Amino acid sequence: MKFIITLAFKNLSRYKRRTSITAVAIAVGLMMYLLVDSILIGAENESMRNLRWYETASARIHAPSYWEDRMLFPMESSIENPDAVLALLDENGWKATARTVFTADMILYSEDFGEDGNMNVLVTAIDPETDNDVFHFSDTLIDGRFLEKGDENGILIGSWFAEDINAKVGHWITLVARGNGGFYEAMDMQIVGILNCPNPNVNRTLLMMDKDTAGYYLGMNQAVTEIDVLLPEHEDIDVEMAKIQAKIEASHLDLEVHSWKELAKDYLAIAEAKRGGTSMILFLVFIIAAVGISNTMLMAMYERTRELGMMRAMGMSDNNIRLAFLIEAGGIGFIGAVFGIVLGLLANLYMVNVGIDFGWMMRDLDMGYRIQSVFRGAWSMSSFIEAFVAGIGLSMIVAWIPISRALKMDIPSCLRHQ
Repeated sequence: MKFIITLAFKNLSRYKRRTSITAVAIAVGLMMYLLVDSILIGAENESMRNLRWYETASARIHAPSYWEDRMLFPMESSIENPDAVLALLDENGWKATARTVFTADMILYSEDFGEDGNMNVLVTAIDPETDNDVFHFSDTLIDGRFLEKGDENGILIGSWFAEDINAKVGHWITLVARGNGGFYEAMDMQIVGILNCPNPNVNRTLLMMDKDTAGYYLGMNQAVTEIDVLLPEHEDIDVEMAKIQAKIEASHLDLEVHSWKELAKDYLAIAEAKRGGTSMILFLVFIIAAVGISNTMLMAMYERTRELGMMRAMGMSDNNIRLAFLIEAGGIGFIGAVFGIVLGLLANLYMVNVGIDFGWMMRDLDMGYRIQSVFRGAWSMSSFIEAFVAGIGLSMIVAWIPISRALKMDIPSCLRHQ
């Protein structure tokens, strides 16, 4: 056995050019696999984060009758005493904020926008003092100012939405909305700030105003349609939700708690389907890498047929010959895998810290990811381990084919092989 191992490793250094070419093929293939895997994992992780930071929070509290008709944003199914709920949550260490979400008809005027027009919009009324405890919109302001408590006419708009309608800070719009009770109210609002939200779905439609102002115009009498809750990232969402629900029931409040996974059920279903697609992409990348490794490894082994015949002529058994060549192939795979991991680490360092800017494409193309521009990678130790093992294992498996074929040939045929 010692002789076989020694022979295998001597062959690695004896055929430097062949070893280098094969190892480079393995390294490049594994690096590409790790890079694609990193981008896909990073895109999914950032999408989930942006979903919670700018759309759903960690959990949301509704009135029981609201959930069934939530797509209609019913004003009548509201939380009548949000202050009591917020106080209860604060006592137990949960950060939360109250919001009212409603649909409206937005009227544009030619004096500001060049022509008169109107469109259906979704408006989110927030508490400027507590909203940033749960969401991250204050970090996205690029022009003007953020909302203030009791802001009577101020409204914020997403930057992509602003570009689409040519809106600027200082422009006036009118919102016509159905209030609590069925009446319609017109609200003259001035754009006071523009937000560049990293979540493209939000950035395309965002309109945000003060909760108290919306409550006054829409006859909400301090009621809100939802209370959004922030939970620590490391906590089990289901366990924390059960605790919140238990506290609410103990306080005799007729309310329901829903996790961000329930709120984003459709998106998560699409993400699950997309995960199958990304797995196929990774499989294809792996196949491409495997083909490159196989070609170089097969060429390397077939060129050794005469050498294999000479070893048999000298009395070396077939099993020992096969073992020596497999160890040699494994050695080439090891060298390629090590360099592939190193290249993958270096490439992933760039992807994680800098990323690739796809903003030119994401502006007009909805890929389903909640990412506005820069795609960053993510670290996955399991992927690196899988790539390392695959590099060695694939090399040995591929080498088995020409070795077995050559061993079936008689010795004179091996020695005459060109």
